[in-house]
Amino acid sequence: KILRVNLTDGSMRTEEYDDLWYRTWYGGRGFNAYFLMTEVGPEVDPLSPENKLIFSMGPITGAPISGSGRSSVGAKSPLTGGYGEGDVGGFFGAELKHAGFDAIICEGRAPKPVYLWIHDGQAEVRDATHLWGLNTLESQEAIRAELGDRRIRTAQIGPAGENMVRVACVINGLKHAAGRTCMGAVMGSKNLKAVACRATKNLMTMADPAPVTKHARWIGENYLTVTRHFYDLGTANGLLTLNANGGLPTRNFQTGVFEGAANISGEAMRDTILVDRENCFACVVRCKRAVKVDKNGYRADPAYGGPEYETLGSLGSCCGVGDLAAVAHANQLCNAYSLDTIGTGTTIAWAMECFERGILTTEDTDGIELRFGNADAMIAMVEKMARREGFGNVLAEGVARAARVVGKGSIEFAMQVKGQELPMHEPRIKQGLGVGYALSPTGADHMHNIHDTTMSPGPAMDRVRAMGLNIPPLKFNDIGPDKMAFYTASVNWRSVNNCIGMCNFLPYGFDGTVEILKGVTG
Repeated sequence: KILRVNLTDGSMRTEEYDDLWYRTWYGGRGFNAYFLMTEVGPEVDPLSPENKLIFSMGPITGAPISGSGRSSVGAKSPLTGGYGEGDVGGFFGAELKHAGFDAIICEGRAPKPVYLWIHDGQAEVRDATHLWGLNTLESQEAIRAELGDRRIRTAQIGPAGENMVRVACVINGLKHAAGRTCMGAVMGSKNLKAVACRATKNLMTMADPAPVTKHARWIGENYLTVTRHFYDLGTANGLLTLNANGGLPTRNFQTGVFEGAANISGEAMRDTILVDRENCFACVVRCKRAVKVDKNGYRADPAYGGPEYETLGSLGSCCGVGDLAAVAHANQLCNAYSLDTIGTGTTIAWAMECFERGILTTEDTDGIELRFGNADAMIAMVEKMARREGFGNVLAEGVARAARVVGKGSIEFAMQVKGQELPMHEPRIKQGLGVGYALSPTGADHMHNIHDTTMSPGPAMDRVRAMGLNIPPLKFNDIGPDKMAFYTASVNWRSVNNCIGMCNFLPYGFDGTVEILKGVTG
């Protein structure tokens, strides 16, 4: 069932399609692609009421197995002007599926702030005027109190989304971000503060639970062997290795080696500020971090989780900041304001390089010494971007547009592809990834891309061999036909995962994933 909501007049209807349609488009990014390509024309302004904002679940989303917490948010992107998509974990997607819906299509623009309330197959539009301006924690608490249920799950925006910052994202709960391509600004443009969801009974059915149960039991018994690196160190488990290989973006990608890498590593987080390991729906891996900081004026509440690898890079090494407490504080601000940490950090890093090169001065930056390594300056710019205050209003447009405003050759230092800021993966080391940035419909995106560092013997090679490709291990910087064959197979595989709602970190392989999908759908 797909719920279509007209925010302009508050009307809504439920749509259902035939089996062939679902077999063709699957769910997740497949749903996004179908509705955006058939209903949103090239002339549509991404921040206009004519854009569509789509919350899409996959067929596996919400199944009782590790990795099934993924869902997708799609719209025409205000950042790139093209196809936009942010993929996200957490609990909201599963809750929405259990409440009886596979997708929500939001159309038009509400005349005043509203939120959607979805519960057990029912939906209604509710006033959110009292929520506008609140950060994500305040907003979620207010919604739960108003509806009288602490177990309500939310997909929401903070002030950055409300202000239509072009690096704003949608936050599931308080710590799971649909980060890329600026879906938060689209949500803000529609005066939609949040989607709140609660399923008191599970309306999702499975054709044959047995294979799902089999693989759920297997990962439960073996996760400390096959995914121990994610459990122990989270997504930051490879930070020091990337740094050793010259692949940790540092000082706006001027180099790939950061002298302070050990201070912001997964190991440092584990040994100092980590207070809990958290998970997404039904997942035993627990790769999410929860940290607590109260040091030198930097604070981080475990309710907001903790920094992922991308955040440690973008707000850490890319800005030359080696203070883990400062990065954790900035991560909390991004989650509270609904800012994509990648777009935010990479844009600030660009401004820092411009400042150090004399393109920008304190007269431009509101008196802030915007130099690499200045943690307080980085944090101040996060605040200013979210609120579109002073120079933050320039940076709030994202790095490509900010460079056009500043001029003076600054576009040469803007690390972006198709208008989207680069994630923390160095395409001069991972050259196949660089090709992926060039070919992706969303520009610089690492989540439906090749990662050349996986070309050594292991699960990634096993997957492509299962697709009929007999490719030997390849060097990071190989760019020949075998690498391109690996790229094609890898991108197709990751796209399938983003359609069906399966996390890329779970090692079920092709055969296991097919068995799970058959078990759910028949």
